[in-house]
Amino acid sequence: MRQIAALPYRSTGPGLDAPVSVLLVTSRESKRWVIPKGNPQAGTPPHIAAAVEAEDEAGVVGVVCPTPLGSYRYRKRRGSGASLMADVDVFPLAVSDELAEWKEQSERERRWFSLAEAAECVEEPDLRDLIRSFGASEFNKAAQRDMLSIVAEKSKVGPMFAWFQRLLPKTGGFFELFEAHAVALVAAADATGRLFQGTGKSADHIREIYEREHDADEIIRQTLKEVRQTFLTPFDRGAITSLIGAMDNAVDEMQASASAVDLYQIRTFSPEMRDMAAIIVDAARLVAEAMPLLRDVARNGGRLHELTERLVRMEGHADEIHSAGLKSAFERHRDGKPIEFIVEREIFKHLERIADAFEDVANQIDSIVIDHA
Repeated sequence: MRQIAALPYRSTGPGLDAPVSVLLVTSRESKRWVIPKGNPQAGTPPHIAAAVEAEDEAGVVGVVCPTPLGSYRYRKRRGSGASLMADVDVFPLAVSDELAEWKEQSERERRWFSLAEAAECVEEPDLRDLIRSFGASEFNKAAQRDMLSIVAEKSKVGPMFAWFQRLLPKTGGFFELFEAHAVALVAAADATGRLFQGTGKSADHIREIYEREHDADEIIRQTLKEVRQTFLTPFDRGAITSLIGAMDNAVDEMQASASAVDLYQIRTFSPEMRDMAAIIVDAARLVAEAMPLLRDVARNGGRLHELTERLVRMEGHADEIHSAGLKSAFERHRDGKPIEFIVEREIFKHLERIADAFEDVANQIDSIVIDHA
C-alpha cells in the first residue's frame, strides 16, 4: 500500500538560527500525533495530493516541494480487521497561511512542535528519523554561530553592514558571510515560492525579491573585499568565491524571474512552474542548513554529502518538470499563440537556471568536503 503525506513546517524568524517547527495533527480514532496523510488520487500528482491532505486535515496551505523528503513505513488497520503495511512518501510543505476553519477541524487537533518534540510524539521510527533529519539542529548548535540574523525582516542594508563589519574577525569572516548570504537566499526563495503560487499581492513578492537580491549583492561585495585583504583562510580563495558566487547566481536568477513576471504581467502560473518554485524553496532551505556545517567540515562531512546529494536529485527532478512544462505549453499555444509560448518559455528558463545554480552550490560544497574533510 502506498500513501502520501505532507510535513508542514515554518521558521520562527529570519536568521539561520531560527528554530524550525512542524505541525502535527491527531488521528481520528486513536488521537495519536501524526502528520497529514492519505491515499494518492488518480490523475493528481503525489505532492499536490499531500498538500490537499494538509489543507483538509490541518488547515494549512503553502508551497509544497514535489521532491519527497523520504518515506516511512507503518501498519494501517483496515475496516476488514487486516493490518497492512503502508509506505508513505513525505513532501515538505512550507506553510504560508493557517486557516481559521477547515474540513476536519471538528475531528482533529493541530499543534506546532519543535523538531525534537515532534520526533518524540510520533510513533513510527522511520518518521522520527525523517523529522530529526529535517533541520539537523544538533549540527547547527555545534557550529556555534555568533552572528546569524543580520538580514532583518525589512531590508536595511546600511545599518546592517555597519554592525556586521564590526563583528567580522580580522582574519576574514567567511563563515559569517556564507551564513549571511544564505539568509538572503532563503528569504528570496520564499518570496519566489509565494509569487508563483499566484495568490495575489504579486507586487509585494516581486519587491521583496529585489530587496533580498540587493542584500545578497552587498554580501558579495563584502566577500570580495575580505578575499583581497585576507591571507589566512580555512579554504582557498577560489573555493570561497566559487561557493558564494554560485549562491548569488541563484538569487540573481530569482530576481530575473521576478522581473519577467512583472514585465509580462503574469498572474497565473502553470502547475509545472509552481512545482519548480517549490523545489527552489526547499533547495534554499538545504543550502542554509549546509552553511554552518562548513565551520567543521571534518566533523560534518557526512551530513554535508547528504544535503548535496539531495540538492542534485532535486535539480534532476526540476529538469524533468521543466521539460514537461515546456511540452505542455507548446501543446496549449501551438495553434496561433506564439507570444504566450515565448513568455512561458522565458519564465521556465529562469526557473531552470535557479535550479542549476543550486546544483552548482552542491558541487562547490562537495569540492570543499573532498579537499578538507
